[in-house]
Amino acid sequence: MTEETPGFEEKPDVPSGATPDDAAETVENSTEEDSAAPAGDATDVALLAQLDQARTALTERTGDLQRLQAEYQNYRRRVERDRVTVKEIAVASLLSELLPVLDDVGRARDHGELVGGFKSVAESLETVVAKMGLQQFGKEGEPFDPTIHEALMHSYAPDVTETTCVAILQPGYRIGERTIRPARVAVAEPQPGAQGKAEEPEGSDKSDKSEKDSE
Repeated sequence: MTEETPGFEEKPDVPSGATPDDAAETVENSTEEDSAAPAGDATDVALLAQLDQARTALTERTGDLQRLQAEYQNYRRRVERDRVTVKEIAVASLLSELLPVLDDVGRARDHGELVGGFKSVAESLETVVAKMGLQQFGKEGEPFDPTIHEALMHSYAPDVTETTCVAILQPGYRIGERTIRPARVAVAEPQPGAQGKAEEPEGSDKSDKSEKDSE
């Protein structure tokens, strides 16, 4: 059994007959082998740190890209909405300038003057504006609606139960839900006291009947 002497380090084996230079080289190789393992561990740690940094950077860039895509989609929707709005405003402005012409066409039709070439031109014009979305509204007998009707004349009538359009002085026009011009109408309200008068005969009949029954 070999006893180790305290305080002395074990030296690498040196072949017998080796020169001092060979012994020194042997010792240097042994020292490099001992330091190789810690150096490899440090390299792995550095690579892992770089990998974590790369993953963090990738996550951040992915988030930036997703936000950019969302902003672009919102921008496209705003542009499309604005484009539609601008188109509707432009069409409404153009058709508003044509309303007096359409009124003249309507008056000519009412008076039987829409004949010959003028009739053909008028019908073509009405077809074009209808394709552009122009709709006419306003009919006699419909309830008065201040959001789409403009009352130019007012009267009372015994045969109505609510404020009613009794005459269409100028038709109204709209594009979709947008009102270009309200219908200009004459309205009639129920005759004041007409309902009370209508109820009186019923009461008198009942009283007469009760008197006859008592006799």
